[in-house]
Amino acid sequence: MPDKLVRLRRFEPPDQARRPVMIAIAGDSAAGKTTLTRGIAEALGPDRATAICADDYHRYDRQERAGLPFTVLNPECNYIGIMEQHLQLLALGRPVLKPVYDHGEGRLTRPVLVEPREFVIVEGLLPLHTKLARACFDIAVYLDPPEEIRREWKLRRDCKERGYSEAQVLAELERREPESAAYVRPQRQRADLTIRFAPAAGHGDAPDTPLSAEILLRPTILHPDLSHVLTDDDRRTVHLKLIRDSDGRPVDALHVHGYAPREDSHIVEKAIWKQLSIDPGTAPPDSLGEYAPGKRSEPLAIAQLLLLWHLLEARA
Repeated sequence: MPDKLVRLRRFEPPDQARRPVMIAIAGDSAAGKTTLTRGIAEALGPDRATAICADDYHRYDRQERAGLPFTVLNPECNYIGIMEQHLQLLALGRPVLKPVYDHGEGRLTRPVLVEPREFVIVEGLLPLHTKLARACFDIAVYLDPPEEIRREWKLRRDCKERGYSEAQVLAELERREPESAAYVRPQRQRADLTIRFAPAAGHGDAPDTPLSAEILLRPTILHPDLSHVLTDDDRRTVHLKLIRDSDGRPVDALHVHGYAPREDSHIVEKAIWKQLSIDPGTAPPDSLGEYAPGKRSEPLAIAQLLLLWHLLEARA
């Protein structure tokens, strides 16, 4: 189905009431996609949110890929056509029989039936790679950590959880770099929001200071009015300014400071939570901002709250 027809079909009156709100979270390997997705899905609850991984559409398992001239970052290594078809069906509120790739074992396993809920969160390497896939989403997000931080995250994860040696991970990073530049990173320019977790520029943070977040809000979709959040008292936690993006275009940049006192961050989180139509009489759930058992990041929590805001605004 052509991408323009997908957009039209999604807004036909008979389907509009039951069609889900679709969000894509794209980024390179170990950019933080699963962590960001998990907090959003848990805040909405399993009755309202369906989360899927676009990497399940890998064409080859880990052993088969060892002899191939390309990596999983290459569209040729993925069933992009099937992913597009499934995204179209999900965007229209219909179930799909989705393949499953086991990252721990590096193998393809039995497919599962996916029923779309009110919200469908799709995270992966290439969910924004084609025009047809992009037409299925209401909101597009790209995670863009500095390369040295992403490499550190990938080393830690792949060695601890996926059975790789440090040398294997470093070699694979070098092998993937040309395809990351060719296929993954161009999705950044297609995103409505770009999120970067990194030390605050020029602040001289101590080594144990939580990473700050810079969230670029492109004018491709409507963004919430944050004036009630960005009061003078809260600017040491969050501030908004107009900058030039890497392509030279002006864009609003929301800066969330990791070095801000936790109590100040909690005030901002509660102010955003009150605007959400989930249960404003409650506090934000502890799952927001959690990036490891017992460890949390307030900038991550605020980024997740902002995406929840966009999802619920799109639903309304």
